[in-house]
Amino acid sequence: MNDTIAAISTSLGIGAISIIRVSGNDSIKIVNNIFKGKNLNLVDSHTINYGYIIENEKIIDEVLVSVMRKPKTFTTEDVVEINCHGGITTTNKVLELLLLNGCRLAEPGEFTKRAFFNGRIDLLEAEAISDLINSKSEKARNIAINQIQGKNSNMIRILRKKILEVIANIEVNIDYPEYEDILVMTNDIILSKIKEIENDIKEILNNSENGKIIKEGIKTVIIGRPNVGKSSLLNNLLDEEKAIVTNIAGTTRDIVEGQILIDGILLNLIDTAGIRKTDDIVEKMGVEKSYNLINQANLIIYILNNNEEMNFEDIEILNKIKDKNYIIVVNKMDLDNKLNIQKLSSIINQDNIVMMCVNQNIGIDNLKNKIKNMFNLEMIETEDYNFLTNARSISILRQCLINITSIYNGIEKNMPIDMVEIDIKKVWELLGEIIGETYQDELINQLFSQFCLGK
Repeated sequence: MNDTIAAISTSLGIGAISIIRVSGNDSIKIVNNIFKGKNLNLVDSHTINYGYIIENEKIIDEVLVSVMRKPKTFTTEDVVEINCHGGITTTNKVLELLLLNGCRLAEPGEFTKRAFFNGRIDLLEAEAISDLINSKSEKARNIAINQIQGKNSNMIRILRKKILEVIANIEVNIDYPEYEDILVMTNDIILSKIKEIENDIKEILNNSENGKIIKEGIKTVIIGRPNVGKSSLLNNLLDEEKAIVTNIAGTTRDIVEGQILIDGILLNLIDTAGIRKTDDIVEKMGVEKSYNLINQANLIIYILNNNEEMNFEDIEILNKIKDKNYIIVVNKMDLDNKLNIQKLSSIINQDNIVMMCVNQNIGIDNLKNKIKNMFNLEMIETEDYNFLTNARSISILRQCLINITSIYNGIEKNMPIDMVEIDIKKVWELLGEIIGETYQDELINQLFSQFCLGK
């Protein structure tokens, strides 16, 4: 990490401005070699300087160059940002000149990676930068900003401090048993402190469920027989003609997707192929995909027609989804009733039934309200955004709970305190992995490889 890196930080394409970012010990010198204007080696830090990018005295572009000297920069290295006119040719030409003059093309996420290794940010804050870039709702943006500010990191550090105090007291008891003024770490005291830590971790995990919904949205799969109104419902929810709607069975053969916001939470809608027995190979593949999506969904909207009796497949699917989050839409309420609601209610919860006439846009608000109530969207706390939202951190916290169970088992079996301490230290180390106090190189490389170039 002693070399100087460069990359385009804005989207490559036609636009008003493009930004090329440079970071490293030689960043100011290298940019100065291709810059006509003030001597960048002599300008003050955190200044913007007008001039031209040149190649052999030929003007390439009129630019503004920001010079930021270490350590008060994102990477804690000398950083230069060249603001040039947007456009693929010009931007690439400026980057090419930087590379010819000694820069190396940055790897995906390498600027953020350097910020992490140089102690500017921790791992949670680094992941939050990616979350901020990819956020699709105001609440998701707020969670990412909160995490960038280090509030979630402090929450983990407080937990680690509590565990470290337990470890320190155990060590003193082991090494200096003759001291009378130290706290004797009995099993009851250890159990009490570990129980407190366990409760803190469980609370974070409970809150993380809300955080995951805010960040990723609710994966909602619309299923049902052909011609029950699945595509019409998707179009009505999206308020656009996203899916093709005909009265021909099997029109939808592959999934059609769209997104809407309900109370600031993203609803990821997936319209699926109508579920029925078919000899058509393509349609059969679509039906299989529909069944697979049932297992992946956070919410299943199963549509039945009011003017049709339930068949064996309907009952089979109802039994399959009844232990999941589901809403039963009884569509075409304007037609003669043939659906046995009493029989339907004997299989599933009647409170999860919504009566609709999708073609006439009747019942859409009732469906949205049912989704709000099912996921408590109005009750999700929006003042305190201390949520862990990425799968890596949540998985580590669950592993902590497994190790805490081992602590309890060890104490219950009267194992030597230094053996119990091993599991306590493991919890401390796992929490360190969340914020990057402890890490594996492979994990770090994989994590930052998911970032875009120039970030």
